[in-house]
Amino acid sequence: MQDGSLRAYPLNDKDLSVDTLKDYWYLNVHDNDYGQIRGICCSHDDGCLITCGGDGNIFTFDIWSEEELPKELKVIIPPPRSGLEKEKGTEDIRDPDAYTIEEQKQKEEYERKMKEAEEKKNKKREELSALRQDFVFLLRKNQELPKHMQLHKEEFEMDRRIFEELDRQRLQRIQLVQKELAWEQEKQLIGLQKLQTQFRDSLEFTLTVHAIQSDHQISTYSLQTISEKYARDKKHGDDKWAVLKEKWTALKESEQEEEIPREAIPVHRVFEDEDEKLETPEVRKPTTRYIESRREKIRRLVEKYDALKAKIMKRRAEWHELYKSKPRDNYGNSKDAEEIKEAQENIGCYRLKTATNYTLTEDDRMNTEKKMMQLATLEDLIHKTKVNMNKEIVSLRDLKISIIDEIKSLVKEVKSIQANLDVSEHLPIPQIPQLHPDEVPEKIIEYNSDVLLKFKEEQEAKEPLEGCPSSRAFRHVFLQTPPVEESDPMAQAGDASAVVTEEAFEMEKAEPTEIELEILKREKIKNLYLQETLIKKINALVINFDAELRLLRHEKLKMDVQMKSADLRCITFCEELLILKKLEIHEDLLEEQICALINEQEDIQSKLKSYFAQMEDRKCEIVMLQEREKALYASFEASLGEDDEFADFLTDIFKKEVECVEKEEVGREADEENENKEHQEKPDLETDEENCGSQDAIFGDFVCPEGCSEDLFLNTIQLRQQRIGIEKALAEEEKVAADLKKEYNALAIKAKELETSLDTTNRELEAFQWEKLHRLNELYVVVPLRLHQVQCLVDGEMPRDFSQTLVFTNQSLQYLQKRIVDLRNEKIMQREIHKKAREQHKELLQDKKEMEAEIQRLEERCNNLMMEKFGRLVDFEAVQAHSVNIPMEQMKVRIMEKEYEHFVELKEWEERIVVLQHQLTKLTRENTSKLHQLNRFCHEKHQLETELESLTGQGGEFQGTQTSDLKETARLQSRLMHLTCDVAFLREEIN
Repeated sequence: MQDGSLRAYPLNDKDLSVDTLKDYWYLNVHDNDYGQIRGICCSHDDGCLITCGGDGNIFTFDIWSEEELPKELKVIIPPPRSGLEKEKGTEDIRDPDAYTIEEQKQKEEYERKMKEAEEKKNKKREELSALRQDFVFLLRKNQELPKHMQLHKEEFEMDRRIFEELDRQRLQRIQLVQKELAWEQEKQLIGLQKLQTQFRDSLEFTLTVHAIQSDHQISTYSLQTISEKYARDKKHGDDKWAVLKEKWTALKESEQEEEIPREAIPVHRVFEDEDEKLETPEVRKPTTRYIESRREKIRRLVEKYDALKAKIMKRRAEWHELYKSKPRDNYGNSKDAEEIKEAQENIGCYRLKTATNYTLTEDDRMNTEKKMMQLATLEDLIHKTKVNMNKEIVSLRDLKISIIDEIKSLVKEVKSIQANLDVSEHLPIPQIPQLHPDEVPEKIIEYNSDVLLKFKEEQEAKEPLEGCPSSRAFRHVFLQTPPVEESDPMAQAGDASAVVTEEAFEMEKAEPTEIELEILKREKIKNLYLQETLIKKINALVINFDAELRLLRHEKLKMDVQMKSADLRCITFCEELLILKKLEIHEDLLEEQICALINEQEDIQSKLKSYFAQMEDRKCEIVMLQEREKALYASFEASLGEDDEFADFLTDIFKKEVECVEKEEVGREADEENENKEHQEKPDLETDEENCGSQDAIFGDFVCPEGCSEDLFLNTIQLRQQRIGIEKALAEEEKVAADLKKEYNALAIKAKELETSLDTTNRELEAFQWEKLHRLNELYVVVPLRLHQVQCLVDGEMPRDFSQTLVFTNQSLQYLQKRIVDLRNEKIMQREIHKKAREQHKELLQDKKEMEAEIQRLEERCNNLMMEKFGRLVDFEAVQAHSVNIPMEQMKVRIMEKEYEHFVELKEWEERIVVLQHQLTKLTRENTSKLHQLNRFCHEKHQLETELESLTGQGGEFQGTQTSDLKETARLQSRLMHLTCDVAFLREEIN
């Protein structure tokens, strides 16, 4: 009642106990928080229950007695069906995680099926095990039989396809497992490679390969990491001096303009598509054939004209190319000139680097970068050479390992063969070579189960505590590591089966027959041959390996000498590098000066070009103004005419210098807005004032004299104004041109000074380069020489002082001696070539004179013939170009085509007229026949009417025959009606 709920208990007067209070009726009617029941009571007739709560609500409930309670409706349960007791009862769902009954049923059904399948599998396994036992029993029985009675393995196979299918399924399962474990395998492999790269690959071992039958051995080089001290980027290895030299030479080169040959305009063919426009019938008429022949003729003319024009253009192009390729009179090849100069300076001697007149080329100049590059290249080359030799030694070691494996297999074969021979027939078996520890130094870091076990014992001795984490980690690794040396179970099984077979064979051994003895004899001979061959093969393998090792050892000894020489060269390079680093500062300073001078020279050259272009523009302007001034003077003289009495006066006025200042311009500059307003308000007045002011300023004291034309006077004044303007403009242009010329000359002088300073700096740099070379030549260089290579004798004895001697290779000396002979022969050959060339030059000059004379003679003859035939000189190229008027010929052909079309059309109309005339004649004849018929009918009508009248007048005579007359009358009337209808019809047709 505290939470606003109401509870009612049904009580029984007979049984009042605590157990009866278990059943109650509960209803939450009032508010749970503020609806505490404050009062509860029954009505006056005990029929209702009234409750009052703290939330202000009052509820009334009806109280029913047991008799008033509604009776419960009970469902009639049908009887159980027959056979229900035999069915298995439904099991309850005991799984608390079951979601639905359907899922539980599906799960039970799946479990039932799996249980049945497992039972079937077990049955099959039992059957297979029984079959396997029977098969093993048969195999044992087969092995117990004599060898010649035993069945082969293939005879036990009922169907080979079964084993093939099993093998295929096994391979598929293996591939599936490999695919499933591929990611894990790759992961573990990458981890192992990282560990090997970090720890094992950084170690370097000295590998020594020993010979098998001798004491020769060969060892690998101990490689060092390549020093990065002298490494450089080869992509940016261009020498700075070479770049500067290119800039300097680029400034001196002059651009040559090449004439662009005129492109020949192709002549388009006129009648290419004419045949497609006109459709020619199968049977062509003479007119059509004539038109086509004319068109074909014009086409041939056009083709001839095109070919002739193409030939002329081709000949012009050939002449143009010929004249273009003709060298100038003062032409000289700069490359040949430089080579000749160099040959003149250096020919006839072998200049030493220590000589004072030794000149360095651009490629021979040495700096720090080049020397560092040489040092890095030499170190790289040494490293690569050593690496290649080490690879060859390692491959020789691998060859030895493979030879040992092969010898082992051969020895095994020899032992198996000797097992079938007598002891007296055995040959000594060569010993199997063994690998020395220094041949496989990498085995030091490899491990097996014995090494791990020993390591474990050491660790346990050092750390006796069981809780040591390293011991636990080692134990985990040790348990997972399989032993390296483990016998093959298949090999053991094979050996066991062989032992069983031998024992069975010995049990069945009996006295051999003659055939068996023959077979045994053959087998013995074969085994002896195989024994001898295999032993020879083993010895050959050993001998060949020792020979390969000795050859490689000889190559390595030669390479050792080369490596020592290379090491000495590296020392020399380092000493030279130290000297170059000391001299690098001064060299860089000189190169910077040269670079600055070249850049400044480039700027000055660009300015000179711009000033020269401006000067040319000013010259053009000055020439234009001078021409205008000349034209002005000519127009003034033309305006004066001849015999003008005021010519001197007007000339003085024209040549007088007057300064023209317009007042309106001053006013316009002072107040532009006021002037604009005045222009808008009084334009006419302003014009008059301007004219008056200008006239006052221009005329001055001069007034047009009497008798002089006012128009001529005003024209002179205007021409004087124009002359003054032209002279002012000309003076300004000349002033600007003079200023530009002064600046141009000043820049030219500065450019010459820069070129002089640049040459001076270059000479200083060359001198510095020679000094640097002299410093480098002062270094002592170790040169390995043998006694037979030294040939330095003075008076048959070896001198004590070798300071003035020169170390020169024999090959270079022989080359120089041979070169002397070659140069003599080349000199003789060049003289002969020069002599032939001079003779050929004379012949060509003579031929040229003769050809010029022939050309002149032919030209004169051609001109004479033209004068005789045409009366004047004719341009044959123009005549050939215009020999055929193609548009006119084209219009002629079109006119003929139109005429032919009109003729065909006219003929068609004439044929139509003839047909219509025939139709008219036919109709006229029909009309005439109709008229004749009409005329005949009219005559018959007239006759009938006459007969009728005559019969009507003679009526008394025919009274007895009235019936026959009536019939005749009716007949005639009907015939008359028919004739009338026919006449009307014919008239309609005629009309």
